[in-house]
Amino acid sequence: MGFQDSNMHDMEKQDGLSTGSRGSNGAVPGETFVQGNSTYAKVQRLAARFHVEQRGIERVPEDERDDHSLLNVGTMWLSANMVVSSFAIGLLAQSLFFLGFVDACLVCLFFNLIGIIPVCYFSTFGPRFGLRQMVLSRYWFGWYGVKIIAVFNVLACLGWSAVNSIVGAQLINAVNNDVPGYAGILIIAFCTLCVTFFGYKIVHAYEFWSWIPTTIVFIIVLGVFAHSGDFVNIPMGVGTSELGSVLSFGSVVYGFATGWTSYAADYTVYQPRNQSRTKVFFAVWIGLIIPLLFTEMLGIAVMTATTLNDGTNKYADGYKASGTGGLLAAVLFGPLGGFGKFCLVILALSIIANNCPNIYSVGLTIQVLGGKWTERVPRFVWTAVGTGIYIAIAIPGYSHFETVLDNFMNFIGYWLAIYEGIAFSDHFIYKRSMNAYDPAIYNQRSKLPPSIAAIFAFCCGIAGMVTGMSQVWWVGPIALKAGEAPYGGDVGFELGFAFAFVSYAVARRFELKYFGR
Repeated sequence: MGFQDSNMHDMEKQDGLSTGSRGSNGAVPGETFVQGNSTYAKVQRLAARFHVEQRGIERVPEDERDDHSLLNVGTMWLSANMVVSSFAIGLLAQSLFFLGFVDACLVCLFFNLIGIIPVCYFSTFGPRFGLRQMVLSRYWFGWYGVKIIAVFNVLACLGWSAVNSIVGAQLINAVNNDVPGYAGILIIAFCTLCVTFFGYKIVHAYEFWSWIPTTIVFIIVLGVFAHSGDFVNIPMGVGTSELGSVLSFGSVVYGFATGWTSYAADYTVYQPRNQSRTKVFFAVWIGLIIPLLFTEMLGIAVMTATTLNDGTNKYADGYKASGTGGLLAAVLFGPLGGFGKFCLVILALSIIANNCPNIYSVGLTIQVLGGKWTERVPRFVWTAVGTGIYIAIAIPGYSHFETVLDNFMNFIGYWLAIYEGIAFSDHFIYKRSMNAYDPAIYNQRSKLPPSIAAIFAFCCGIAGMVTGMSQVWWVGPIALKAGEAPYGGDVGFELGFAFAFVSYAVARRFELKYFGR
Protein backbone atom coordinates (compact mmCIF):
# COMPACT_ATOMS: atom_id res chain seq x y z
CA MET A 1 0.00 0.00 0.00
CA GLY A 2 1.02 3.64 -0.41
CA PHE A 3 1.85 4.09 3.26
CA GLN A 4 3.85 0.90 3.65
CA ASP A 5 7.61 0.77 3.45
CA SER A 6 10.11 -1.96 2.78
CA ASN A 7 11.72 -1.20 6.12
CA MET A 8 9.97 -3.81 8.26
CA HIS A 9 11.31 -2.38 11.50
CA ASP A 10 9.64 0.94 10.77
CA MET A 11 6.47 -0.82 9.75
CA GLU A 12 6.34 -2.67 13.04
CA LYS A 13 6.93 0.54 14.94
CA GLN A 14 4.19 2.50 13.27
CA ASP A 15 1.47 -0.14 13.61
CA GLY A 16 2.26 -0.54 17.29
CA LEU A 17 3.37 -4.17 17.12
CA SER A 18 7.02 -3.86 18.11
CA THR A 19 7.96 -4.67 21.68
CA GLY A 20 9.32 -1.20 22.24
CA SER A 21 6.20 0.63 21.11
CA ARG A 22 3.47 -1.25 22.95
CA GLY A 23 3.36 -1.30 26.74
CA SER A 24 2.54 -4.35 28.80
CA ASN A 25 -1.03 -3.06 29.11
CA GLY A 26 -1.44 -2.73 25.34
CA ALA A 27 -1.28 1.08 25.32
CA VAL A 28 0.68 2.85 22.56
CA PRO A 29 2.49 6.11 23.48
CA GLY A 30 1.85 9.06 21.19
CA GLU A 31 5.49 9.49 20.18
CA THR A 32 5.44 6.05 18.55
CA PHE A 33 3.50 7.33 15.56
CA VAL A 34 6.23 9.67 14.36
CA GLN A 35 9.24 7.40 14.88
CA GLY A 36 11.17 5.83 12.02
CA ASN A 37 11.69 6.58 8.35
CA SER A 38 8.66 4.85 6.87
CA THR A 39 6.20 6.72 4.69
CA TYR A 40 3.68 6.35 7.51
CA ALA A 41 5.97 8.08 10.01
CA LYS A 42 6.79 10.87 7.59
CA VAL A 43 3.12 11.55 6.93
CA GLN A 44 2.41 11.52 10.67
CA ARG A 45 5.25 13.98 11.34
CA LEU A 46 3.82 16.30 8.72
CA ALA A 47 0.38 15.99 10.29
CA ALA A 48 1.83 16.71 13.74
CA ARG A 49 3.01 20.12 12.54
CA PHE A 50 -0.64 21.07 12.02
CA HIS A 51 -1.75 19.47 15.32
CA VAL A 52 -3.65 16.67 13.58
CA GLU A 53 -4.47 13.72 15.85
CA GLN A 54 -2.15 10.84 14.96
CA ARG A 55 -3.80 8.12 17.03
CA GLY A 56 -6.23 5.71 15.44
CA ILE A 57 -7.55 2.58 17.15
CA GLU A 58 -4.47 2.08 19.36
CA ARG A 59 -5.14 2.11 23.10
CA VAL A 60 -4.61 5.49 24.77
CA PRO A 61 -2.04 5.38 27.63
CA GLU A 62 -3.36 6.61 30.96
CA ASP A 63 -0.84 9.46 31.14
CA GLU A 64 -2.15 10.85 27.83
CA ARG A 65 -5.81 10.97 28.89
CA ASP A 66 -5.99 14.69 29.55
CA ASP A 67 -9.67 15.44 28.83
CA HIS A 68 -11.13 15.91 32.33
CA SER A 69 -14.22 17.91 31.32
CA LEU A 70 -17.63 16.31 31.69
CA LEU A 71 -18.96 19.31 29.78
CA ASN A 72 -17.04 17.99 26.78
CA VAL A 73 -18.86 14.68 27.18
CA GLY A 74 -22.32 16.23 27.41
CA THR A 75 -21.99 18.97 24.81
CA MET A 76 -20.62 16.45 22.32
CA TRP A 77 -24.06 14.89 22.06
CA LEU A 78 -26.03 18.06 22.76
CA SER A 79 -24.60 19.68 19.63
CA ALA A 80 -24.76 16.51 17.53
CA ASN A 81 -28.51 16.21 18.16
CA MET A 82 -29.63 19.86 18.41
CA VAL A 83 -29.78 19.84 14.63
CA VAL A 84 -32.25 19.96 11.81
CA SER A 85 -31.90 16.19 11.19
CA SER A 86 -33.53 15.54 14.57
CA PHE A 87 -36.29 18.01 13.67
CA ALA A 88 -36.83 16.06 10.43
CA ILE A 89 -37.51 12.86 12.39
CA GLY A 90 -40.51 14.52 14.04
CA LEU A 91 -41.98 15.37 10.64
CA LEU A 92 -42.32 11.68 9.78
CA ALA A 93 -44.91 11.12 12.53
CA GLN A 94 -47.58 12.80 10.44
CA SER A 95 -46.20 12.61 6.90
CA LEU A 96 -45.55 8.85 6.87
CA PHE A 97 -47.39 7.37 9.86
CA PHE A 98 -50.41 9.71 10.22
CA LEU A 99 -50.15 9.94 13.99
CA GLY A 100 -51.83 12.59 16.10
CA PHE A 101 -49.92 15.13 18.16
CA VAL A 102 -50.13 13.60 21.64
CA ASP A 103 -49.51 10.00 20.61
CA ALA A 104 -46.58 11.03 18.41
CA CYS A 105 -45.00 12.93 21.33
CA LEU A 106 -45.47 9.95 23.64
CA VAL A 107 -43.80 7.66 21.10
CA CYS A 108 -40.99 10.19 20.81
CA LEU A 109 -40.51 10.23 24.60
CA PHE A 110 -40.51 6.51 25.33
CA PHE A 111 -38.56 5.26 22.32
CA ASN A 112 -35.88 7.91 22.82
CA LEU A 113 -35.52 6.86 26.46
CA ILE A 114 -34.95 3.28 25.30
CA GLY A 115 -32.66 4.19 22.42
CA ILE A 116 -30.15 6.33 24.33
CA ILE A 117 -29.44 3.85 27.16
CA PRO A 118 -26.83 1.84 25.17
CA VAL A 119 -25.09 5.06 24.06
CA CYS A 120 -24.82 6.26 27.66
CA TYR A 121 -23.66 2.89 28.96
CA PHE A 122 -20.98 2.21 26.37
CA SER A 123 -19.65 5.77 26.75
CA THR A 124 -18.51 4.74 30.23
CA PHE A 125 -16.16 2.13 28.71
CA GLY A 126 -13.96 4.77 27.06
CA PRO A 127 -12.39 6.21 30.24
CA ARG A 128 -11.98 2.79 31.81
CA PHE A 129 -10.08 1.17 28.93
CA GLY A 130 -8.94 3.93 26.56
CA LEU A 131 -10.28 1.89 23.63
CA ARG A 132 -12.59 2.87 20.78
CA GLN A 133 -16.06 1.36 20.49
CA MET A 134 -15.29 -0.92 17.56
CA VAL A 135 -12.14 -2.16 19.29
CA LEU A 136 -14.14 -2.84 22.47
CA SER A 137 -16.52 -4.85 20.31
CA ARG A 138 -13.75 -7.42 19.80
CA TYR A 139 -14.32 -8.57 23.39
CA TRP A 140 -17.90 -9.59 22.46
CA PHE A 141 -17.61 -10.46 18.78
CA GLY A 142 -14.02 -11.65 18.52
CA TRP A 143 -11.39 -10.65 15.98
CA TYR A 144 -13.29 -11.89 12.94
CA GLY A 145 -16.86 -11.33 14.07
CA VAL A 146 -16.21 -7.65 14.68
CA LYS A 147 -15.38 -7.20 11.01
CA ILE A 148 -19.02 -7.94 10.19
CA ILE A 149 -20.05 -5.27 12.67
CA ALA A 150 -17.49 -2.89 11.19
CA VAL A 151 -19.05 -3.27 7.74
CA PHE A 152 -22.44 -2.26 9.13
CA ASN A 153 -20.88 0.61 11.05
CA VAL A 154 -19.13 1.98 7.98
CA LEU A 155 -22.46 1.85 6.14
CA ALA A 156 -24.11 3.59 9.10
CA CYS A 157 -21.50 6.36 9.32
CA LEU A 158 -21.58 7.06 5.61
CA GLY A 159 -25.35 6.64 5.33
CA TRP A 160 -26.05 9.00 8.22
CA SER A 161 -23.72 11.58 6.75
CA ALA A 162 -25.39 11.35 3.35
CA VAL A 163 -28.90 11.63 4.79
CA ASN A 164 -27.93 14.55 7.03
CA SER A 165 -26.25 16.39 4.15
CA ILE A 166 -29.42 16.05 2.10
CA VAL A 167 -31.42 17.71 4.91
CA GLY A 168 -28.94 20.57 5.07
CA ALA A 169 -28.92 21.00 1.32
CA GLN A 170 -32.72 21.24 1.34
CA LEU A 171 -32.49 24.13 3.77
CA ILE A 172 -29.93 25.96 1.68
CA ASN A 173 -32.11 25.43 -1.39
CA ALA A 174 -35.11 26.84 0.48
CA VAL A 175 -33.12 30.01 1.25
CA ASN A 176 -31.86 30.36 -2.31
CA ASN A 177 -33.43 28.28 -5.04
CA ASP A 178 -30.46 29.04 -7.28
CA VAL A 179 -28.25 26.86 -5.08
CA PRO A 180 -28.71 23.28 -6.34
CA GLY A 181 -28.82 20.32 -4.00
CA TYR A 182 -25.36 19.06 -4.87
CA ALA A 183 -23.80 22.43 -4.00
CA GLY A 184 -25.38 22.41 -0.54
CA ILE A 185 -24.14 18.87 0.03
CA LEU A 186 -20.59 19.85 -0.96
CA ILE A 187 -20.60 22.87 1.38
CA ILE A 188 -21.65 20.77 4.37
CA ALA A 189 -19.29 17.89 3.53
CA PHE A 190 -16.17 20.03 3.22
CA CYS A 191 -16.95 22.00 6.38
CA THR A 192 -17.36 18.70 8.26
CA LEU A 193 -14.06 17.43 6.88
CA CYS A 194 -12.27 20.56 8.12
CA VAL A 195 -13.35 19.73 11.69
CA THR A 196 -12.95 15.95 11.71
CA PHE A 197 -9.61 15.89 9.90
CA PHE A 198 -7.87 17.31 12.98
CA GLY A 199 -9.34 14.73 15.33
CA TYR A 200 -10.70 14.28 18.83
CA LYS A 201 -9.83 17.64 20.43
CA ILE A 202 -11.07 19.80 17.56
CA VAL A 203 -14.27 17.75 17.24
CA HIS A 204 -14.96 18.26 20.95
CA ALA A 205 -14.07 21.94 20.75
CA TYR A 206 -16.48 22.46 17.86
CA GLU A 207 -19.29 20.53 19.54
CA PHE A 208 -18.71 22.44 22.80
CA TRP A 209 -20.09 25.62 21.23
CA SER A 210 -22.09 24.74 18.13
CA TRP A 211 -25.30 23.89 20.01
CA ILE A 212 -25.77 27.51 21.11
CA PRO A 213 -26.76 29.19 17.78
CA THR A 214 -28.92 26.24 16.71
CA THR A 215 -30.75 26.20 20.04
CA ILE A 216 -31.49 29.93 19.68
CA VAL A 217 -32.84 29.37 16.16
CA PHE A 218 -35.05 26.47 17.25
CA ILE A 219 -36.46 28.63 20.06
CA ILE A 220 -37.20 31.32 17.45
CA VAL A 221 -38.97 28.69 15.31
CA LEU A 222 -41.01 27.63 18.33
CA GLY A 223 -41.94 31.23 19.18
CA VAL A 224 -42.87 32.22 15.64
CA PHE A 225 -44.92 29.08 15.05
CA ALA A 226 -46.72 29.39 18.40
CA HIS A 227 -47.55 33.02 17.62
CA SER A 228 -48.93 32.07 14.20
CA GLY A 229 -51.74 30.03 15.73
CA ASP A 230 -51.42 27.43 12.98
CA PHE A 231 -50.85 24.47 15.29
CA VAL A 232 -53.44 21.72 14.81
CA ASN A 233 -54.05 19.30 17.67
CA ILE A 234 -54.54 16.21 15.52
CA PRO A 235 -56.48 13.69 17.61
CA MET A 236 -55.00 10.38 18.66
CA GLY A 237 -55.95 7.34 16.62
CA VAL A 238 -57.34 4.05 17.89
CA GLY A 239 -57.32 0.37 16.98
CA THR A 240 -54.85 -1.78 15.11
CA SER A 241 -53.91 0.94 12.61
CA GLU A 242 -52.83 3.16 15.52
CA LEU A 243 -50.84 0.28 17.01
CA GLY A 244 -48.99 -0.28 13.75
CA SER A 245 -48.24 3.43 13.29
CA VAL A 246 -46.96 3.77 16.86
CA LEU A 247 -44.63 0.79 16.51
CA SER A 248 -43.36 1.86 13.11
CA PHE A 249 -42.70 5.48 14.09
CA GLY A 250 -41.17 4.20 17.32
CA SER A 251 -38.74 2.13 15.28
CA VAL A 252 -37.62 5.25 13.41
CA VAL A 253 -37.21 7.26 16.64
CA TYR A 254 -35.29 4.42 18.27
CA GLY A 255 -33.04 4.04 15.23
CA PHE A 256 -32.08 7.72 15.34
CA ALA A 257 -31.49 7.80 19.11
CA THR A 258 -29.50 4.57 19.31
CA GLY A 259 -27.55 5.33 16.15
CA TRP A 260 -24.63 6.66 18.21
CA THR A 261 -24.14 3.36 20.06
CA SER A 262 -21.56 1.88 17.70
CA TYR A 263 -19.12 4.74 18.34
CA ALA A 264 -20.10 5.87 21.83
CA ALA A 265 -16.73 5.17 23.48
CA ASP A 266 -14.82 6.96 20.71
CA TYR A 267 -15.55 10.29 22.39
CA THR A 268 -14.53 9.42 25.96
CA VAL A 269 -11.21 7.61 25.42
CA TYR A 270 -9.20 10.62 26.53
CA GLN A 271 -11.14 10.90 29.79
CA PRO A 272 -9.04 9.73 32.80
CA ARG A 273 -9.44 6.15 33.97
CA ASN A 274 -10.76 7.23 37.38
CA GLN A 275 -13.52 9.38 35.90
CA SER A 276 -16.86 8.49 37.53
CA ARG A 277 -18.82 6.10 35.32
CA THR A 278 -22.08 7.42 36.77
CA LYS A 279 -21.16 11.00 35.89
CA VAL A 280 -20.17 10.02 32.34
CA PHE A 281 -23.42 8.08 31.91
CA PHE A 282 -25.61 11.00 32.96
CA ALA A 283 -23.54 13.59 31.10
CA VAL A 284 -24.24 11.64 27.91
CA TRP A 285 -27.88 11.08 28.95
CA ILE A 286 -28.53 14.79 29.43
CA GLY A 287 -26.64 15.63 26.25
CA LEU A 288 -28.87 13.27 24.27
CA ILE A 289 -32.35 13.46 25.76
CA ILE A 290 -32.73 17.26 25.84
CA PRO A 291 -32.06 17.96 22.13
CA LEU A 292 -33.79 14.80 20.89
CA LEU A 293 -37.06 15.51 22.69
CA PHE A 294 -37.03 19.24 21.98
CA THR A 295 -36.28 19.07 18.26
CA GLU A 296 -38.41 16.03 17.44
CA MET A 297 -41.45 17.29 19.35
CA LEU A 298 -41.03 20.69 17.68
CA GLY A 299 -41.03 18.90 14.33
CA ILE A 300 -44.17 16.98 15.30
CA ALA A 301 -45.91 20.24 16.23
CA VAL A 302 -44.91 22.20 13.13
CA MET A 303 -45.90 19.34 10.81
CA THR A 304 -49.47 19.46 12.10
CA ALA A 305 -49.92 22.76 10.24
CA THR A 306 -49.69 20.93 6.91
CA THR A 307 -53.18 19.55 7.62
CA LEU A 308 -54.83 22.99 7.75
CA ASN A 309 -57.75 23.37 5.34
CA ASP A 310 -57.63 27.09 4.63
CA GLY A 311 -57.32 27.15 0.87
CA THR A 312 -53.63 27.68 0.17
CA ASN A 313 -51.54 25.90 2.80
CA LYS A 314 -48.07 27.42 2.78
CA TYR A 315 -46.75 24.70 5.10
CA ALA A 316 -47.90 21.81 2.90
CA ASP A 317 -46.70 23.62 -0.22
CA GLY A 318 -43.31 24.37 1.34
CA TYR A 319 -42.84 20.79 2.51
CA LYS A 320 -43.81 19.43 -0.90
CA ALA A 321 -41.43 21.80 -2.68
CA SER A 322 -38.30 21.54 -0.51
CA GLY A 323 -39.00 19.04 2.28
CA THR A 324 -37.76 20.04 5.71
CA GLY A 325 -36.25 23.28 4.41
CA GLY A 326 -39.47 24.31 2.70
CA LEU A 327 -41.50 23.69 5.86
CA LEU A 328 -39.14 25.78 8.00
CA ALA A 329 -39.16 28.49 5.35
CA ALA A 330 -42.95 28.60 5.60
CA VAL A 331 -42.61 29.18 9.34
CA LEU A 332 -39.86 31.82 9.26
CA PHE A 333 -39.79 33.72 5.97
CA GLY A 334 -43.16 35.49 6.20
CA PRO A 335 -42.86 36.89 9.74
CA LEU A 336 -39.06 37.39 9.81
CA GLY A 337 -38.09 38.10 6.20
CA GLY A 338 -34.34 38.22 5.66
CA PHE A 339 -33.60 37.28 9.27
CA GLY A 340 -35.65 34.13 8.72
CA LYS A 341 -33.34 33.20 5.85
CA PHE A 342 -30.34 33.76 8.10
CA CYS A 343 -31.89 31.41 10.68
CA LEU A 344 -32.36 28.75 8.03
CA VAL A 345 -28.71 29.01 6.99
CA ILE A 346 -27.69 28.47 10.64
CA LEU A 347 -29.86 25.34 10.79
CA ALA A 348 -28.36 24.09 7.53
CA LEU A 349 -24.86 24.46 8.96
CA SER A 350 -25.96 22.60 12.12
CA ILE A 351 -25.60 19.47 10.02
CA ILE A 352 -21.84 19.81 10.45
CA ALA A 353 -22.21 19.07 14.18
CA ASN A 354 -24.37 16.06 13.38
CA ASN A 355 -21.95 14.67 10.82
CA CYS A 356 -18.76 15.15 12.84
CA PRO A 357 -19.18 11.97 14.96
CA ASN A 358 -19.99 9.94 11.86
CA ILE A 359 -17.01 11.06 9.81
CA TYR A 360 -14.53 10.97 12.67
CA SER A 361 -15.59 7.44 13.61
CA VAL A 362 -15.71 6.06 10.08
CA GLY A 363 -11.91 6.28 9.85
CA LEU A 364 -11.53 4.34 13.10
CA THR A 365 -14.01 1.70 11.93
CA ILE A 366 -12.17 1.19 8.63
CA GLN A 367 -8.98 0.59 10.61
CA VAL A 368 -10.76 -2.19 12.52
CA LEU A 369 -12.39 -3.57 9.38
CA GLY A 370 -9.23 -4.09 7.34
CA GLY A 371 -6.93 -5.12 10.15
CA LYS A 372 -3.20 -4.50 9.95
CA TRP A 373 -3.05 -2.88 6.53
CA THR A 374 -5.84 -0.34 7.14
CA GLU A 375 -4.33 0.45 10.54
CA ARG A 376 -1.12 1.42 8.74
CA VAL A 377 -3.00 4.17 6.92
CA PRO A 378 -3.45 7.21 9.20
CA ARG A 379 -6.94 7.86 10.55
CA PHE A 380 -7.22 11.27 8.88
CA VAL A 381 -6.67 9.73 5.44
CA TRP A 382 -9.64 7.43 5.95
CA THR A 383 -11.65 10.45 7.13
CA ALA A 384 -11.02 12.12 3.78
CA VAL A 385 -11.85 8.95 1.84
CA GLY A 386 -15.12 8.53 3.76
CA THR A 387 -16.08 12.11 2.96
CA GLY A 388 -15.70 11.48 -0.75
CA ILE A 389 -17.83 8.34 -0.57
CA TYR A 390 -20.79 9.87 1.24
CA ILE A 391 -20.80 12.84 -1.13
CA ALA A 392 -21.19 10.34 -3.96
CA ILE A 393 -24.13 8.75 -2.10
CA ALA A 394 -25.88 11.98 -1.08
CA ILE A 395 -26.01 13.76 -4.42
CA PRO A 396 -28.05 11.07 -6.26
CA GLY A 397 -30.23 10.54 -3.14
CA TYR A 398 -31.20 14.22 -2.83
CA SER A 399 -34.48 13.89 -4.73
CA HIS A 400 -35.68 10.83 -2.77
CA PHE A 401 -35.02 12.04 0.75
CA GLU A 402 -38.16 11.02 2.66
CA THR A 403 -38.06 7.41 1.50
CA VAL A 404 -34.32 7.21 2.05
CA LEU A 405 -34.70 8.61 5.58
CA ASP A 406 -37.41 6.17 6.65
CA ASN A 407 -35.69 3.09 5.23
CA PHE A 408 -32.29 4.11 6.55
CA MET A 409 -33.51 4.88 10.08
CA ASN A 410 -35.08 1.44 10.30
CA PHE A 411 -31.96 -0.24 8.97
CA ILE A 412 -29.86 1.45 11.66
CA GLY A 413 -32.29 0.48 14.40
CA TYR A 414 -32.37 -3.13 13.26
CA TRP A 415 -28.65 -3.88 13.17
CA LEU A 416 -27.81 -1.88 16.27
CA ALA A 417 -30.49 -3.70 18.26
CA ILE A 418 -28.78 -6.97 17.33
CA TYR A 419 -25.37 -5.50 18.22
CA GLU A 420 -26.71 -4.34 21.59
CA GLY A 421 -28.35 -7.69 22.28
CA ILE A 422 -25.06 -9.56 21.83
CA ALA A 423 -22.95 -7.00 23.71
CA PHE A 424 -25.31 -6.79 26.68
CA SER A 425 -25.72 -10.56 26.79
CA ASP A 426 -21.97 -11.07 27.03
CA HIS A 427 -21.36 -8.21 29.43
CA PHE A 428 -24.14 -8.90 31.93
CA ILE A 429 -24.26 -12.71 31.81
CA TYR A 430 -20.62 -13.71 31.31
CA LYS A 431 -18.31 -10.82 32.17
CA ARG A 432 -20.56 -9.22 34.80
CA SER A 433 -18.09 -6.47 35.67
CA MET A 434 -15.52 -4.18 34.10
CA ASN A 435 -12.76 -6.14 35.85
CA ALA A 436 -13.41 -9.11 33.55
CA TYR A 437 -11.92 -7.23 30.58
CA ASP A 438 -8.19 -7.42 29.88
CA PRO A 439 -7.40 -4.31 27.81
CA ALA A 440 -3.92 -5.63 26.99
CA ILE A 441 -5.31 -8.29 24.61
CA TYR A 442 -7.41 -6.00 22.42
CA ASN A 443 -5.06 -6.62 19.48
CA GLN A 444 -4.31 -10.31 20.11
CA ARG A 445 -6.72 -12.40 18.06
CA SER A 446 -5.67 -15.71 19.70
CA LYS A 447 -6.87 -14.47 23.11
CA LEU A 448 -10.16 -12.94 21.96
CA PRO A 449 -13.41 -14.91 21.54
CA PRO A 450 -13.42 -17.16 18.45
CA SER A 451 -16.50 -15.30 17.05
CA ILE A 452 -18.65 -18.41 16.55
CA ALA A 453 -21.24 -17.55 19.20
CA ALA A 454 -21.43 -13.91 18.10
CA ILE A 455 -21.88 -14.72 14.41
CA PHE A 456 -24.50 -17.34 15.24
CA ALA A 457 -26.36 -14.86 17.46
CA PHE A 458 -26.11 -12.17 14.80
CA CYS A 459 -27.75 -14.52 12.29
CA CYS A 460 -30.48 -15.34 14.82
CA GLY A 461 -30.99 -11.63 15.37
CA ILE A 462 -31.43 -11.13 11.63
CA ALA A 463 -34.03 -13.93 11.62
CA GLY A 464 -35.94 -12.15 14.39
CA MET A 465 -35.62 -8.85 12.57
CA VAL A 466 -36.98 -10.28 9.32
CA THR A 467 -40.06 -11.71 11.02
CA GLY A 468 -40.84 -8.39 12.68
CA MET A 469 -39.85 -5.74 10.16
CA SER A 470 -42.37 -3.71 8.19
CA GLN A 471 -41.08 -2.07 5.04
CA VAL A 472 -42.53 -1.29 1.64
CA TRP A 473 -40.51 -4.14 0.17
CA TRP A 474 -41.08 -6.68 2.99
CA VAL A 475 -43.53 -7.19 5.84
CA GLY A 476 -42.72 -9.98 8.27
CA PRO A 477 -45.38 -12.41 9.56
CA ILE A 478 -45.17 -11.07 13.12
CA ALA A 479 -45.26 -7.48 11.88
CA LEU A 480 -48.56 -8.25 10.13
CA LYS A 481 -50.06 -9.15 13.50
CA ALA A 482 -48.89 -5.88 15.07
CA GLY A 483 -50.98 -3.54 12.95
CA GLU A 484 -53.41 -3.17 10.11
CA ALA A 485 -52.77 -4.86 6.75
CA PRO A 486 -50.93 -4.54 4.47
CA TYR A 487 -48.05 -3.04 6.49
CA GLY A 488 -48.80 -4.06 10.06
CA GLY A 489 -46.47 -2.61 12.69
CA ASP A 490 -42.69 -2.63 12.81
CA VAL A 491 -41.30 -4.73 15.69
CA GLY A 492 -38.07 -5.64 13.93
CA PHE A 493 -35.65 -4.06 16.39
CA GLU A 494 -37.40 -5.54 19.43
CA LEU A 495 -37.30 -9.06 17.99
CA GLY A 496 -33.76 -8.61 16.66
CA PHE A 497 -32.54 -7.68 20.14
CA ALA A 498 -34.41 -10.51 21.85
CA PHE A 499 -33.30 -13.22 19.40
CA ALA A 500 -29.66 -12.05 19.53
CA PHE A 501 -29.56 -11.75 23.33
CA VAL A 502 -30.99 -15.21 24.01
CA SER A 503 -29.13 -17.07 21.26
CA TYR A 504 -25.79 -15.55 22.31
CA ALA A 505 -26.42 -16.42 25.96
CA VAL A 506 -26.85 -20.07 24.96
CA ALA A 507 -24.15 -20.32 22.29
CA ARG A 508 -21.49 -18.52 24.33
CA ARG A 509 -21.68 -21.16 27.06
CA PHE A 510 -20.69 -23.87 24.57
CA GLU A 511 -18.03 -21.64 23.01
CA LEU A 512 -16.39 -21.07 26.38
CA LYS A 513 -16.57 -24.76 27.16
CA TYR A 514 -14.78 -25.87 23.98
CA PHE A 515 -12.44 -22.93 23.34
CA GLY A 516 -11.92 -21.51 26.80
CA ARG A 517 -11.96 -17.92 25.57
